[in-house]
Amino acid sequence: MIRTSKTLAAAALVGSAALMTSGAGAPASAQERTSFSVCWSIYVGWMPWGYLEDSGIMDKWAEKYGIDVEIVQINDYVESINQYTAGQYDGCSMTNMDALSIPAGGGVDTTALIVGDFSNGNDGIVLKDGDSVEALAGQDVNLVELSVSHYLLARALDGVGLSERDLTVVNTSDADMIAAYATDDVTSVVTWNPLLSQIEATPGSTKVFDSSDIPGEIIDIMMVNTETLAANPDFGKALVGAWYEVMGLMEAGDTEVLEALASASGTDLAGYQAQLDTTTMFYDPADAVAFTSAPELPTTMQFVAEFLFDKGILGEGAPSPEFVGVSFPDGSIYGDENNVKLRFDTTFMQMAADGAL
Repeated sequence: MIRTSKTLAAAALVGSAALMTSGAGAPASAQERTSFSVCWSIYVGWMPWGYLEDSGIMDKWAEKYGIDVEIVQINDYVESINQYTAGQYDGCSMTNMDALSIPAGGGVDTTALIVGDFSNGNDGIVLKDGDSVEALAGQDVNLVELSVSHYLLARALDGVGLSERDLTVVNTSDADMIAAYATDDVTSVVTWNPLLSQIEATPGSTKVFDSSDIPGEIIDIMMVNTETLAANPDFGKALVGAWYEVMGLMEAGDTEVLEALASASGTDLAGYQAQLDTTTMFYDPADAVAFTSAPELPTTMQFVAEFLFDKGILGEGAPSPEFVGVSFPDGSIYGDENNVKLRFDTTFMQMAADGAL
């Protein structure tokens, strides 16, 4: 299983900004039509998208609404978001953090259609010497810079009164993380599963903080173009209906489905189940609606916006963390109400919860 990169690369942001400048990011689809496509990349919570395509479940739901929906796997996570931002796809799986910075920060009005899960231990901080977050002071900390790992570190430091000024962040590719940790020079890392579990198992290692300490902040979502969804609600209905059919099979422990997801992610059933154990999946659409409507979400998005602004990656020339407006199901808005580009909307998930699809 490869969490290829829940990574917000500066290069990706530059790329998306360039696309927006050229006008390529303008949705070519804000009109009624019958053919749609969405993209996804490999991660434990997004594997159902591949199964939906391969099993024919997506086709079944698309036919119900008289449309075609193609689900395309893209191996590079950041590239998948860039292609969505450029208007090449109508939707894409991504984290709340990357949705705010790349498409929303780049000016593409984006809606959280399906809030699928949140990391609940899949991301963590491991030290060779030390058993607390405070022990990070003065150390070099290896992580994928500007990724959710970087965000996790910032949140951990906040909790103990430290900041990045108290340590040195060393940008390290996820592909090199395990080899780097094996060297004497590397004393602490922030990474995600399955790398995290392998590193944590190294003798003398201690995990001092993980995403279960900030539950609900690293969220995995199917994002779609807001204008496309508004003009084509059947597109949203078909996607949501198909998704929750598979969620029901997973929740029921359907071995055939789970083994297919495990195989596609490069592991076995036990390995995939271990990753699910540190992922809070919203199998029931009512749970996803409740989570998305909860008062904690605006606070989370404020944390994320402040982190992105501090790192200079919240849209080109953003003057404050409130540069991009984020709307929530109760109608409240964080940020600039005249520049709302990221919308948490429970409408379609509620339809699934009500059996109305």
